[in-house]
Amino acid sequence: MLLEGSCHCQAVRFSVESHQPCPFMRCYCSICRKTAGGGGYAINLGADYRTLKVTGRRHLGVYQARIDDARGRRTSTGQRHFCKRCGSALWLYDPTWPELVHPHASAIDTPLPAPPQAVHAMLGSRAGWVEVAAHPGDDCFEDWPDVSLVAWHERHGLRL
Repeated sequence: MLLEGSCHCQAVRFSVESHQPCPFMRCYCSICRKTAGGGGYAINLGADYRTLKVTGRRHLGVYQARIDDARGRRTSTGQRHFCKRCGSALWLYDPTWPELVHPHASAIDTPLPAPPQAVHAMLGSRAGWVEVAAHPGDDCFEDWPDVSLVAWHERHGLRL
């Protein structure tokens, strides 16, 4: 599925091909929540990095989060792209998985398919004010889930 997206001020526009376009996973980690999560979480999609086309690159900023955990203080390899003019979160790219890019569902202008259920990830680091709106059949994980974007889409017959 061809996904087309943009920032709020339209300075950055992009398109990318996705075989996993269903916005099913809500990430409540502090990085996603603070950089892109208006509801206390962010929703990322899976797409093919080789197909990413961008206009307005001069308006792109990249943020790499600082992580403090049991392994110490380090910089995330994840590159969170945003518009420097309006601040819209656009996509995450991590060179650890060079074939993938993860556009934020909130930046996509193309109508997306409704997920049959949701996965709530990283609930152990959610903010206290966030109410998890889990429905019957939703999967909830304190840490990272045991299911990938590809596997979830295949399990639900949604692989394009």
